[in-house]
Amino acid sequence: MNYILFDGPSRNSLLPFTYTRPVADIRVGILTIRQKWEAYLHASTSTITENYLSAKYPLIESSENILISSSVLPNKTLTDHIIKLSQGQAILKGDTIIAYFTNSANKEFDLKEYKVISFDEELIEINHTWDIFSKNDLAIAEDFNFLTQGKKSQLIPDSVNVIAPENIFIEEGAKIQFSTLNASTGPIYIGKNSEIMEGCVIRGPFALCENAVVKMGAKIYGATTVGPFSKVGGEVNNSVLFGYSNKGHEGFIGNTVLGEWCNLGADTNTSNLKNNYAEVRLWDYQSERFAPTGLQFCGLMMGDHSKCGINSMFNTGTVVGVNANIFGSGYPRNFIASFSWGGSSGFTTYLTKKAFEVAEVVMARRSLEFGSQDRAILEHVFEITKKYRKA
Repeated sequence: MNYILFDGPSRNSLLPFTYTRPVADIRVGILTIRQKWEAYLHASTSTITENYLSAKYPLIESSENILISSSVLPNKTLTDHIIKLSQGQAILKGDTIIAYFTNSANKEFDLKEYKVISFDEELIEINHTWDIFSKNDLAIAEDFNFLTQGKKSQLIPDSVNVIAPENIFIEEGAKIQFSTLNASTGPIYIGKNSEIMEGCVIRGPFALCENAVVKMGAKIYGATTVGPFSKVGGEVNNSVLFGYSNKGHEGFIGNTVLGEWCNLGADTNTSNLKNNYAEVRLWDYQSERFAPTGLQFCGLMMGDHSKCGINSMFNTGTVVGVNANIFGSGYPRNFIASFSWGGSSGFTTYLTKKAFEVAEVVMARRSLEFGSQDRAILEHVFEITKKYRKA
């Protein structure tokens, strides 16, 4: 069977992260959504997404396809339902389309043409940016159970202080010494070739992905995910780093999501609670205004390739677009457009020529190429976000 993950209506609610990737390639828990589906289905997937992303994330269509909403995280029961789908059948949860069988992937879904199978069990759905951190505890637990089933952890070194070692899994090549791991509050997953340096204190749920590093003396509260090749230090609470991003120094981030290739300068701090304890409002790209989240705790949402200088400060509920460069004293505004350059005193346009020079250097440090597809995607993002830049 040919499986295709489609963005669906939540795509715009997940900006700025979906400016540069399909919904399926968002990381929540230990794995990306795509990695989860491919592991459960034992099959590769392709994507229906925005046209400008399709060169990097192409659609592969067959005569028989099952389309699956990328906003929904898999579990065994749902997967069993999906692999049994046949022509003319669709799975819905309430009014939400979960999956359907079709001979034409590009044909618009028409409910009248399908026999509906209702799915009433609880699912983890990622429909808003804040779902990435607020549902990360559930996603880590699901991924942990799935990835470690039937596998044996590497031994926990004697120098490590441990609470609830049965909830800790260490992959091959991981290094950890003279730190404290408390998995009584949720599982702790330490990925392949990752490292936890000396003096760290970590409470689960926590996921350290492949080749990621926790720097000396870090204090990490769950539910936190440090994506592949990322580095964290200082204090981190309930945050998700997609991958290749660094918060390597002292400072606090909480209830925060960082895309890929982000870098927070030393002593960067984010507020995740308003002084009046009021509900946090976030910039909404659909309505082009600030909208309620229903949350009391919400920090920073930062898109791919964005960076900030030392001693940066972010107000509660700040949204930073793609490829922004922020520096200087004081608090910048709560919405910073993609390709912005500046800080609290104002912003100018961060021209693509300069931004791409940085991207080339940064990616080369990880032995990766800033290729033509990446360049084309960011050039498109630059154009479609012009209206948000005042200069």
